[in-house]
Amino acid sequence: MVKRIAIFGAESTGKSTLAERLAAHFGEPCAREYVRGFWVERAGRIEATDLDAIARGQIAAEEAAAARARRLVFCDTELLTNVLWADLLFPGQCPAWVREAAEERCRRYALYLLCDTDLPFVPDPQRCFPDPAGRAMCRRLWRDTLVSRGLPVVEIQGDPAERERRAISVVLALSAGQ
Repeated sequence: MVKRIAIFGAESTGKSTLAERLAAHFGEPCAREYVRGFWVERAGRIEATDLDAIARGQIAAEEAAAARARRLVFCDTELLTNVLWADLLFPGQCPAWVREAAEERCRRYALYLLCDTDLPFVPDPQRCFPDPAGRAMCRRLWRDTLVSRGLPVVEIQGDPAERERRAISVVLALSAGQ
């Protein structure tokens, strides 16, 4: 059985880099964050009516990566994140099926690696909360999302190399406990 590991956290916390490095280290696939490419295709214009397509794309990317995996698949975000962003950017517009699927699918992850906001913010047109208060709010929101559901989470902090070392150690321990 393939173990799914979600790289989780607010924007500009090194999730994509960490997911790619873990996938390379373990020789396993990485399911990339679908919305990033979707945003580029739409020239930066995403509306509430796109939430359905974004969620379907995220699920498809993850399932395709899981189908290629031998033991592990690393997911650069997942459906709970889609719900969090839908609620932040389009309050009350998240499709019910996305919310329900997120609640069901989050139980499939063997581990959530929660990336802290202790890295410097890197500006990007897709990012919304560059200020310290916004980053702190997002950190609390993402962390509370996992803790309130009792999901298996390990917090990842420090510089990129430290994060990678910690994540590799945690994933090795998870793999050893098969």
